[in-house]
Amino acid sequence: MKRVTGIGGIFFKSKDPKALGAWYKTHLGVDVQDWGGAAFRWNGPDNPEGVGTTAWGPFAADTSYFAPSSATFMINYRVEDLHALLTALRAEGVQVEEKVDESEFGKFGWVVDPDGNKVELWQPPAGK
Repeated sequence: MKRVTGIGGIFFKSKDPKALGAWYKTHLGVDVQDWGGAAFRWNGPDNPEGVGTTAWGPFAADTSYFAPSSATFMINYRVEDLHALLTALRAEGVQVEEKVDESEFGKFGWVVDPDGNKVELWQPPAGK
């Protein structure tokens, strides 16, 4: 079974997510959207058939989305079979959050690494 197949997103806390997003848009050319983040598409001149995106986005400094971690960031990793991976990780003694979200955006699960960082695992919808 494949485990992580790529980085699905990078998320971090900010005292002022809107202002920070505007700074990245103005100074670094990040295409920040109305939802507050950006999606870097994998297709391009060197990879015209590329499917997928890597999300980027600042969260409010007081977000609880990264809990139980106290880190100011969270990385989202792409996986092929979320449920199988979570089962394997539990068997290996990894701290796995019980909650799994499933929506039109895919399947999401979370683990906590040995340093206490919450890690998001994402199985994109088929073909994404």
